[in-house]
Amino acid sequence: MKVLAIETSCDETAAAVVADGRVILSNVVASQIEIHARYGGVVPEVASRQHVAWIVPVVEKALSEAEVTWHDIDLIAVTYGPGLAGSLLVGVNTAKAVAMARRLPLVGVNHLEGHVYANWLVERSVVPPDADPETIDRLLPPPRFPVLCLIVSGGHSDLVLIEDHGVYRALGHTRDDAAGEAFDKVARILGLGYPGGPAIQLAAAEGQPEAFPVPRAWLKDTFDFSFSGVKTAMLRLANECRAAEKVPLEGEGENEVAGAEDHGVWRRCTADLAASFQESVVDVLTGKTVDAAGKYAVKEILLAGGVAANKRLREVMVARSPIPVRFARPSLCTDNAAMIASAGYFHFQRGQTSSLDLDVCPNLRLVA
Repeated sequence: MKVLAIETSCDETAAAVVADGRVILSNVVASQIEIHARYGGVVPEVASRQHVAWIVPVVEKALSEAEVTWHDIDLIAVTYGPGLAGSLLVGVNTAKAVAMARRLPLVGVNHLEGHVYANWLVERSVVPPDADPETIDRLLPPPRFPVLCLIVSGGHSDLVLIEDHGVYRALGHTRDDAAGEAFDKVARILGLGYPGGPAIQLAAAEGQPEAFPVPRAWLKDTFDFSFSGVKTAMLRLANECRAAEKVPLEGEGENEVAGAEDHGVWRRCTADLAASFQESVVDVLTGKTVDAAGKYAVKEILLAGGVAANKRLREVMVARSPIPVRFARPSLCTDNAAMIASAGYFHFQRGQTSSLDLDVCPNLRLVA
């Protein structure tokens, strides 16, 4: 069964073709990072307009790279939330138009659920030719339920117990800022650019994680997260370093980053700050996840979402966990349509489809 999926929840225009919920035949992503980098974040109206311009070429490229035609497609899947309303509308309306024109079933997919199902995906190159789903599952086993999934992205930090396909239980969530949002803000504080996750990881590779006393918000007796305090602490520490080196404080003029780059000591300080911040976030994320995995006796831990691409998070989670840890390759952790195709396939296998009056839901939750 071949699923064509569309993902336009934020600033990535994506389309993919996936076979039987697992095998990636194509996965095309048109990124808007360069467009939004000048603003330090995503501008919703700009993102929507770019989706309109790119959606048709991206879908056509996905079909071409998968070496299929419209006659080979059995199901249309699309992200309908959460996300930016204008961006979601482009993808949902495109998917509904295709489903109606081709008389194909339609499945609306929760974007967060899509991130979870990135862990089910495999590349076509590692699958034997003409292998059926049972053979693929035997050779490349999917996650074993129950699993615990840590979903960490720019807007979400959630711990979810998954007992079976579509059976979710929320164990913890962020009480204020998500981990990805904290990465973006701290990268801006340090003058490292946008997006913050890759920038922090790159800078941290040259720094010492114990260099600065960055706090951890443990929120005892819960599996919830909080990262607003660590952002405030990083602003204070960065400004103390800037003052000591006579570098302009964060927010003092347009040339603050250029001024900072002229100070070799500040560059070393930036690396240490980035490493200390990253270690703080990773420590809390891994600590709570491993504790929850033990309490609920799960068989595997899954990492999902853009922050799951962070190398240090992966390393520490594997080192701390007594049970297997599974994560997709970095390009499947960030927004893409292959993950939406996988989630849509398993919805369809349970007899769940959407009608042509499917609407976007910008504040959609994975667990009510």
